[in-house]
Amino acid sequence: MSDNTNMNLNTNESGEEQQPMSLDDGRRVKVLSPGMMVFKRFIRNKLAIVGICILVFMFLFSFLGGVISPYRQDQVFHKYDKANKEYAGAVVNTDYRFTAAEGFTLTTMTRANFNSKVKGSEEAEVKFEADDVTYLARKVDDNFYTLSVGEQLGTVTVLGKITDIKSIGDAELSKALKDAATAAVKASATSFEAEGVTYTLTKGAAKSYVINGMKEVAMVSMLNFDAFTSEYDTLARSFAFRKACETAMHAGADSFEVDGTTYRLDIEDETNAVAYLGDTEVVNISNIIVNPVNNGVFLSIDYKAAVAEAIAEKHTTFDFVDENGETVKNTVTMRNNNYVIFTEQATDLIDMYAPPSKEHWLGTDDHGMDVLTRLMYGGRISLMVGFIVMILENLIGIVIGGISGYFGGWVDTMLMRFVDLFNSIPYYPMMIIAGAIMDSFEVNPYVRLYMMMAIMGIMGWTGVARVVRGQILSLREQDFMVATEATGIAVSRRIFRHLVPNVMPLLIVQATMGLGGIILTEATLSFLGLGIKYPLASWGSIINAASNIYVMTYCWFIWIPAGLLIVLTVLGFNFVGDGLRDAFDPKMKR
Repeated sequence: MSDNTNMNLNTNESGEEQQPMSLDDGRRVKVLSPGMMVFKRFIRNKLAIVGICILVFMFLFSFLGGVISPYRQDQVFHKYDKANKEYAGAVVNTDYRFTAAEGFTLTTMTRANFNSKVKGSEEAEVKFEADDVTYLARKVDDNFYTLSVGEQLGTVTVLGKITDIKSIGDAELSKALKDAATAAVKASATSFEAEGVTYTLTKGAAKSYVINGMKEVAMVSMLNFDAFTSEYDTLARSFAFRKACETAMHAGADSFEVDGTTYRLDIEDETNAVAYLGDTEVVNISNIIVNPVNNGVFLSIDYKAAVAEAIAEKHTTFDFVDENGETVKNTVTMRNNNYVIFTEQATDLIDMYAPPSKEHWLGTDDHGMDVLTRLMYGGRISLMVGFIVMILENLIGIVIGGISGYFGGWVDTMLMRFVDLFNSIPYYPMMIIAGAIMDSFEVNPYVRLYMMMAIMGIMGWTGVARVVRGQILSLREQDFMVATEATGIAVSRRIFRHLVPNVMPLLIVQATMGLGGIILTEATLSFLGLGIKYPLASWGSIINAASNIYVMTYCWFIWIPAGLLIVLTVLGFNFVGDGLRDAFDPKMKR
């Protein structure tokens, strides 16, 4: 039996004889390697393997997914849809609009004095002065006045039995006017009437008189004149057309004449009418002023007429056929005593809160960005923050803890009081203050990211320092440290080449388990709006959208995937940390 056993020990699988291995044999040392034993223990832990698989998936999803994604993290998607938008505004005019005759200019003082002295007066004729000119305002109705000024029309000279009448300037004196003036001079009258107009006579030189009349120089009205086409813009603004048109409207006439041209008048009511030249619509007359909301938008006169009609008839909606032949629904609403017209327009809209689809597997967020792509790039930020902060914490903690634990005494006391000082600083209030300061200075999102990682690392190293100090306090009394001191190895080499490597297994476990906490801290700060800022994304800032009740209720595809990724990542790091802790435990059964 023993011979067979020895034979088995000294032969390999092919039957060749082998010499027995000594205790210092290289093959035996390799088999008993601590690293290999730790690895074997680790892979026997099923949860640790699950954690590794989760972390591999997260790294591939975050770093490789962003590369293969067809979208950028800040790419905004749009859609074309019909939406009710403010298109025009309308107001019922209550202010007088002045139209001066050709060659005459109305000053600001004239307008002001009319409003203060004539407006609201019950008298048919009111005189007022402005800029040394006397005006006569004749009231046609409450919404229509004419303004006239005195004018010398001609002279009357009596030469015996001959009466000579001459016009002054461009004035044309009719035969009826001349006959009436001659009769008034013979009767020694100071005024006379001709063709329904009253004139006055002023004594001039010997046996001569001056004929004075009133010349209409402007009209004042509350009505607005809009030409249907640009061809009739000049006509719609002319004094002669406006006066003749309003006079006809006031008289209820169905036509009027201007410069030998007859226009047909279709009167709807006292404030709305349309003037025609033959069968062609020329000018729309209304007391409702309609203007576009946006500059550069042209409102056709047909559209203005439709708005005026809807307001006059107190309709809240009306349909209008546009130039493309499409029927567009318009809505009329009252806002601050003005009317606002909304119309359905094909609009380029940001595709916000779009549900999952073939193009966007997890839909779009409140900025119209692809959620899946944002999750990929957000994973980069979250994982990068976790690792960089953990590396920074360990670097500071190892240096402070190693020096404190090795030297002891007053050095240890001073450094530990320094650690206590940092521990007394409230973590989250400091992060909130730092975030508020960066908000006030509008720090660049990338600079903000680096500053946040630095602050988190500086605020979180104290736990590592205490662990390293405690381990080194126990290790520095070991025999191998006595040997290093006896051989005269430098202090820095003793600490960082002999003591710290013995602490590394514990630090690796602690760092692995602490990564999840750092990721949660970053997610919390970003959720509160104090962490990562647009256009960068992190899983925490994506979950921040859930602060909107609408998103939380109807847009699960925005915040639930980000929450699941955080949960899985933290679980993955915890599983790996537990596995490493068990693998490094020397008391574990082999």
